[in-house]
Amino acid sequence: MKNILVFGASGQLGQCLRKIATIKGITEIFFLPQSEGNILNTDLLSQVFEQYKPAYVINCAAYTAVDKAEDEVELARRINKTGAANLATQCKACGAVLVQISTDFVFEGNSPNPLVEDDIASPISVYGLTKLEGEQEVGDILPAHFIIRTSWLYSEFANNFVKTMLKLGSERDELKIIADQVGTPTYAIDLAGAVLDIITSGSESYGIYHYSNEGLTSWYDFAKGIFDISCTKVKVYPIRTSEYPTKATRPAYSVMDKAKIKHTFGLQIPYWRDSLIVCINELKSAQ
Repeated sequence: MKNILVFGASGQLGQCLRKIATIKGITEIFFLPQSEGNILNTDLLSQVFEQYKPAYVINCAAYTAVDKAEDEVELARRINKTGAANLATQCKACGAVLVQISTDFVFEGNSPNPLVEDDIASPISVYGLTKLEGEQEVGDILPAHFIIRTSWLYSEFANNFVKTMLKLGSERDELKIIADQVGTPTYAIDLAGAVLDIITSGSESYGIYHYSNEGLTSWYDFAKGIFDISCTKVKVYPIRTSEYPTKATRPAYSVMDKAKIKHTFGLQIPYWRDSLIVCINELKSAQ
């Protein structure tokens, strides 16, 4: 295995990649701290690429504060668009393959069917727009790329919906959760495994792919699943998006079709609730 560089190593997916790389016995993978892996510092990036001479680069670095992005447009654009372009440029110069992590938020969310990779991307938030711009930069600069769109990431690491619900469920008697936004939760450990499987396959089937866990659910049913599996006693009430206004608009339906990634790489993708059980057991064992 040739060297793999991970940017955004301290984030949720970065930590999951570290865990899965250890399990898989992948040793030639390097997780860059922010001081060494600033994707906006082109001089620093040149030094890093010269030092490690990577064959693969995984970009987990992103501006993901969906509502704050509406006010911090230029910062979100620098990180999600310019940062991705910087990595693509460096990869092109040294002959590396870039794995760019993207999002279901590149879609408007009004499709009646699961979204395929060729569906028109029409984001309705600054976050979604800047992530799409990052995809476009990577595609324009570097033919050797895998763009992997994912959704509703959670894990035992960092801040995410599952950990937030468990905390709130232990503190409150009742919660109101949006029930008219439908998508698929994705266990970041599963995504990390898929990314490393794609890399170790040596495949050159470059392009855009969708990856989430199997099935679909609403945020309300996701929360219910979290509380049922964890045996958390809290009343949960469904509400409409209009009853919980946010600065950024979210897709109402962002279920993604995974046929392409499954067929191309022979991946077995777990059902979302099965993976949720695994995650909650991991959280319990860590307590």
